[in-house]
Amino acid sequence: MENLLPLIISLISGAVGGNLAGKTLKKFSLGTLGNSIVGILGGGLGAQLLNMLGISTASGGTDIASIVGSLVSGAAGGGVLMTIVGFIKNAMSK
Repeated sequence: MENLLPLIISLISGAVGGNLAGKTLKKFSLGTLGNSIVGILGGGLGAQLLNMLGISTASGGTDIASIVGSLVSGAAGGGVLMTIVGFIKNAMSK
């Protein structure tokens, strides 16, 4: 369970990050469900990407540094991916 906790935190914070980015950048918003789905994907990808780069946010522990790292990487990944997907959607609709 300790190995899954950082991933679960990253996915949830990715959904939150995607929705915050959608509310902030209304032009790129995909709706609440779309923002959540893309945010979840971005949260998981963001955490994995940082792990691959050697910036380990998911050390498997339940200490505060690991939890905060998972929250930040998930929210950032969710927000960035939602913005990219929203930008592509807008560009294709024109």
